[in-house]
Amino acid sequence: MKKWFLLISIAFGVCPAEAQFSFDSAILIQDIKILSSDVMEGRKTGTEGSKKARAFIIDQLKKIGVAPLVPDYVQSFTVRPATVTGTNILAVIPGKQTETIVISAHYDHLGIRNNIIFNGADDNASGVAALLSMARYFTKHPPQHRLIFAFFDAEEMGLQGSSYFTNTVNLQDEKIILNINLDMVSRSDKNELYACGGYHSPDLKKRLEQVNPPDGFVLRFGHDNPALGHNDWTNQSDHFSFHQKKIPFVYFGVEDHPDYHRATDDFGKINRVMFSKSTETILSCVKMLDQ
Repeated sequence: MKKWFLLISIAFGVCPAEAQFSFDSAILIQDIKILSSDVMEGRKTGTEGSKKARAFIIDQLKKIGVAPLVPDYVQSFTVRPATVTGTNILAVIPGKQTETIVISAHYDHLGIRNNIIFNGADDNASGVAALLSMARYFTKHPPQHRLIFAFFDAEEMGLQGSSYFTNTVNLQDEKIILNINLDMVSRSDKNELYACGGYHSPDLKKRLEQVNPPDGFVLRFGHDNPALGHNDWTNQSDHFSFHQKKIPFVYFGVEDHPDYHRATDDFGKINRVMFSKSTETILSCVKMLDQ
């Protein structure tokens, strides 16, 4: 397995950073390229591709030096209604405070359909790659709050990984006060990213409004008012599992693009500069909320 990771890293190479960020943007781009490659077979829950993606993420967490929250980082669960096993990956960085922020991204996608691989570069290799970059940052810059890094499985099958987590982990004992969820953060023709959740938690929005994104990039708010109907994203990704438990959330994502849930959601469609600025903006928001 280690030999395979070495060969795939060499084959894909490392992209030069286009600007100065709080993380290594070349590694960010390398991670999304690997996670959205054909080797991962679309990362569908319970498949060999999912196992490869899980092995890659855990290998990165070990190299970063992030401790497992559960034995071997793995929290397994049975996916309904099939007898497929889903697997969440959970890591933790201690903070100066015992209150905990869960930062999450789902690593599963749609797999192979009609012999075509759905690579899910934006959905959601992008969120996973950004989450790994944040893990690297906070190992070097210890946070105020305890941080759980949750790579959820089976989001595409009805948010089952995050639901299992919130229904089996003792949320009070873990002192979880906030979920920050990343899902589709690497593509926007408008160079913009949405932070939704402020409708439900106005104080969070007030704090995030103080964040200054990189030049040429825009942080917007919204998509969280129930009156918006299908444009309300409150129940559209794993943050909803926390919302149901009355835990505040901030969901970072872009508006749907033509490749959403299509086989054309490939690495080649990623805007590398935008993705780096998006990740930098999310990291700035996390640092703001951590304070």
